Amino acid sequence: MEKVKSVLRSKYVACLISPIVLNLLLIINNYVGVQWTLSRGWTSRAAAEAEAVAEISCSGHGIAYLDGLVGDGNEPVCECNTCYTGPDCSHFIPHCTVNADGGDPLFLEPFWIQHSTSSALVVSGWNRMSYTYSDHTFFSQQLESLIHKLHAFVGNAITQNRYIVFGAGSTQVLSAAAYALSLQNTTSQSPTRVVASIPYYPLYKNQMEYFNSEKFKFEGDAYTWKNRSDGSTNVIEFVTAPNNPDGRLNEAVLDGPNVKTIYDRAYYWPHFTPIQAPADEDLMVFTLSKLTGHAGSRFGWAVIKDETVFNRMVTHMHINSLGVSKDAQFRAFKLLKAVLEQGTGIFDFAYRTMKTRWERLAATLSSSNRLSLQKINPQYCSFYNEVREFSPAYAWLKCEREEDKDCYAVLKAANIIGRKEMCLVQKIIMFDSA
Repeated sequence: MEKVKSVLRSKYVACLISPIVLNLLLIINNYVGVQWTLSRGWTSRAAAEAEAVAEISCSGHGIAYLDGLVGDGNEPVCECNTCYTGPDCSHFIPHCTVNADGGDPLFLEPFWIQHSTSSALVVSGWNRMSYTYSDHTFFSQQLESLIHKLHAFVGNAITQNRYIVFGAGSTQVLSAAAYALSLQNTTSQSPTRVVASIPYYPLYKNQMEYFNSEKFKFEGDAYTWKNRSDGSTNVIEFVTAPNNPDGRLNEAVLDGPNVKTIYDRAYYWPHFTPIQAPADEDLMVFTLSKLTGHAGSRFGWAVIKDETVFNRMVTHMHINSLGVSKDAQFRAFKLLKAVLEQGTGIFDFAYRTMKTRWERLAATLSSSNRLSLQKINPQYCSFYNEVREFSPAYAWLKCEREEDKDCYAVLKAANIIGRKEMCLVQKIIMFDSA
């Protein structure tokens, strides 16, 4: 034992001493008899705390969290939705300003409250402390298996014989995809051009400009590159289907040997759009937030055909963040397992909710000639085996009066803050229903 103490005191011990210490402890345990035991009911306190918080009533206009705001007695208190206040969120604030410049999918909260048993987690303090899993990768093989099963059940993407990579939400996956595809530019000294069809998700432009990489440069609207005679320019096109913000099922504008395409399929789920057929593109990106509503868990994934592109994306994730949080992967695993156990449950609930909100919004706007909504014709949905209406996450509003040059200002005057190019139907309906 003195030798062990000497080793542990030495300042010259190699940096990766943890495995050495662990092995020594195992040897000591085997030969000296030191044991670690768990008392029965070690989860009881955590379960009691979680259930106590869940029982706090917030009048249906807020929710209390175990790690949320606390009152004078250091007890959790309600965190109220927009336009509500009071200890139990029961007081409506007249003439409040609704901030619709966001995308929290909180409309799925009631579903998970109804399915609290199947979605609850108990996480030990020693759960998944390593950087990697037992196979020395950063990605859970059990979670990957569930993702394959999920897409096969919904029928929205072909994943058989495909590679899957995880990221911190679709945000990190999209940047990793652009990085991987830009490395295929081996014939030109100039950066790969990145484009998307207008109207496009602002993050594409924001990411490219923020990273300011020599490998790629954002060039705006894809249609401006459609008829260019220079076929040697390398281009990456983001195709968002369904599109953010107008909900349309976009298709690629550009093609050719020097064009690579990233399909952002975040909203390609039955509660937002009719599933016409399984998507089968070279690189498709999905996100947990638009499926289950858990935006804060920051988990997304890509389905990839090409092994080289997959390996480059894995390298990007490794260098950028040493993989994805094990806690996020564990929660995603539990949620996707619950989704599959419920069959069509989450999609039925989410579609009914979105459809009702769209109907109310359309009815409200129909009495005015000042604003109009996008119109997308119903299409056949293979998931439900029937023709269905679209129910996008966003309302693409148009100001019809000639004098209304700034639609954003028109909405702001009515105490609704949207983006200058989009307004969120979820937020508008929450305000309208109040």
